[in-house]
Amino acid sequence: MRLSVLGGCGGWPTANQACSGYVIEHDGFRLLVDPGYATMPRLLDLMTPDEVDAVFVTHGHPDHCADLNPLLRARAMRDNPPAPLPVYALPGALDAVLALDRPETLDSAYDLREFNAGDHFDIGPFSAWTRMLPHFTPNAGLRLEQGGRILAYTGDTGPSPEVVELARGADLFLAEATHADEVPADSREALTSADQAGRQARRAAVGRLLLTHLWPGSDVELARAKAGAEYDGDIAIATPGLATDV
Repeated sequence: MRLSVLGGCGGWPTANQACSGYVIEHDGFRLLVDPGYATMPRLLDLMTPDEVDAVFVTHGHPDHCADLNPLLRARAMRDNPPAPLPVYALPGALDAVLALDRPETLDSAYDLREFNAGDHFDIGPFSAWTRMLPHFTPNAGLRLEQGGRILAYTGDTGPSPEVVELARGADLFLAEATHADEVPADSREALTSADQAGRQARRAAVGRLLLTHLWPGSDVELARAKAGAEYDGDIAIATPGLATDV
């Protein structure tokens, strides 16, 4: 199982960083997770639109799903469209982004497979477990297993025992850490700081920690240091072009 980072910026993209977006591959199968703002050009550096085999979206905020629209357009508006793309999401999470075009434009380009948080299902070669995590809108954390290797991804979440259970024993923990230091009072139930991410990684006994969704302008080294004060394993920051085997 291999993870490639398309972007890891929270809220909106910057000149050098797309929003959340990740490709997880195994044995030729390519799963796109959270195609947020500005991830499409990064994706095209790795593959053509018809080489994406499935999409998983944690929640409906546009910094996690907006570029599903150009991906579907690139598949639908060609002379020989590929088969409909399986797209996994919570009920209603993609209503807004799918409504950007007339239904007849994109309907044939995707196969929407809505699930409930807590469901377990297969996506290609991956066994997927989902778990509802606290955020401003319903958000499904994702745990993928293949060949005994485990990748856990929070989407966006506040600190919760559910996060620790999602990540328990994962080889790689891709964890939202929007704020390098303290989370503002109005977001403390819905977003995570780097030290909280490190604490959750330690409690879950994960193999490696990859911090993502840092707010634009965040001090990356401060985030790494804050997480490192709580977790003594390997810590990296999700940046475009980063690729790692799980």
